[in-house]
Amino acid sequence: MTKPYRQLASALFSVLLFSQVTTADTAAKVASPNIIIVVADDLGWNDVGFHGGDIDTPALDKLADEGVSLNRFYTTPICSPTRAALMTGRDPMRLGVAYSVILPWDNNGVHPEEHFMPESFRAAGYQTAMVGKWHLGHAQMSYHPNQRGFEHFYGHLHTEVGYFSPFANMGGSDFQRNGETIYDEGYETFLLADEVTRFIRQRDKSKPFFIYMPFLAPHTPLEAPQQLKEKYANINTDLAPARSRHTDATRRSAKAQGRPSARPVYAAVVDAMDQAIAQLLTTLDEEQLSENTLVMFFSDNGGAAYSVGGADNAPLRGGKGETFEGGIRVVSLLRWPAAIKPGTVSEQIMHVFDVFPTLAAAAGVEMQNNKQLDGENMWPSIQSGQPKPRSETLFFTSEIPIFGNFNFAAIDGNWKLVQEVKQTLVETKTTNWLFNLAEDPNEYNDLSAEMPQRVDALAKAILDWRGLHPINGVRSKMAPPPGWRAPKNWADYPRSLESLQDNSAPTMAPTPFIEEILDRQHGRRGRVTYDCDRGPELTIPCHSPAVKAKSP
Repeated sequence: MTKPYRQLASALFSVLLFSQVTTADTAAKVASPNIIIVVADDLGWNDVGFHGGDIDTPALDKLADEGVSLNRFYTTPICSPTRAALMTGRDPMRLGVAYSVILPWDNNGVHPEEHFMPESFRAAGYQTAMVGKWHLGHAQMSYHPNQRGFEHFYGHLHTEVGYFSPFANMGGSDFQRNGETIYDEGYETFLLADEVTRFIRQRDKSKPFFIYMPFLAPHTPLEAPQQLKEKYANINTDLAPARSRHTDATRRSAKAQGRPSARPVYAAVVDAMDQAIAQLLTTLDEEQLSENTLVMFFSDNGGAAYSVGGADNAPLRGGKGETFEGGIRVVSLLRWPAAIKPGTVSEQIMHVFDVFPTLAAAAGVEMQNNKQLDGENMWPSIQSGQPKPRSETLFFTSEIPIFGNFNFAAIDGNWKLVQEVKQTLVETKTTNWLFNLAEDPNEYNDLSAEMPQRVDALAKAILDWRGLHPINGVRSKMAPPPGWRAPKNWADYPRSLESLQDNSAPTMAPTPFIEEILDRQHGRRGRVTYDCDRGPELTIPCHSPAVKAKSP
């Protein structure tokens, strides 16, 4: 072989070898992406630029341009249930966190037997951090973020702590770093961004990281920097009707009373949140992490479109707390340049409890759960762009704010039943709406009168689903027990693990046999025995459900 040909062969071999190394290196990177889950609180469908909204959201628009918009992403209608489903991959109804949020005077939390997503990622070698709002239990340390897989926690155990210091709930200080009260000052949204930036810059660079960043924004009480309030002082406040009795009634009442619209301050709060997300994305760029970092964004429920909330969910119907699409179908984005085609839209129906198995599959992380997941792995559909039918009906509920006034929904394929159940001391009234979401995604045409059999079937499915709820799960108890007092400092409130018994408390039944009888007697009122699914005929003995395969 002549020298030129030997040089050419050598060059080709080098290129091939470099290509193989690069491919292997890329595969290794793709196998362990960094994960960041960003959650807004009460963001409206029409409150982002890429949906045509009139609030500036360049960072979210950038994620949409560079990633995939999850156009059929569903959450629960309210806060704590969404977060419980996200962390566990399980239906919040069976967790006992479905009808209401966890309020300050509640002792409830997510059962310590439940496995949380960051626990699996930590077991796989990830650094784990949570920065923001928890709202999944505060009465004992077994419910605390540092006991649920997060090595680092900076933020608040509760909601509604305000956007400026002192950050407090019910008058008690609620701002901590890993169980210790802190007194950082500034605008809360920007403080969270600074903490995430610090964590990323000071990370152990030999390990990938898993960050959960749930904002308070744009939840009430709305507060924003003065410059942003001035920016949106003249924003349009004449929003399209929500086409929901409760939401539209609050708007009419506020207008009749001459109260100013919440929309201008709400817009300023959303803008500030987008700036914080922009800081996060800039940090990833500067640390050269953007290519192999999966960033997922969504709202915990539909926008708070009632008078003091200020959100806009048009053209979707309804809003936060309701089970029309505006309350449960939310803005959601996913960007991972190494694996996702930019500027795409997914029409896959995806629920928040799908996030755990989906991200575990994307990252190649073995799930460590011992209980049956309700979520499904949607990663193949997201990558291919080809929606797949769901294997189970999706259910939704909220009892907030009126005790005994329930909103339900069931989505089975293209069909959706919305159900309102109003209970008084002497009667129960049920109202049903039936929609074909394929033909009527914005819920204008009620078909319940034309298709009573389909209504009955979905209503029966909702009833069976309600029977999974633990009888002492959260309810809409909007006032504290008489005489209850809040602590001065919420970081001191959770009972330490050392002061608690080793095992979860038993029921009042003196023997397992009597507990079984009591549980059967409760029927569809709820479960005495935790995590017991007796089936639609209520005949199955209580036992732990079969375990799904741990690896997606």
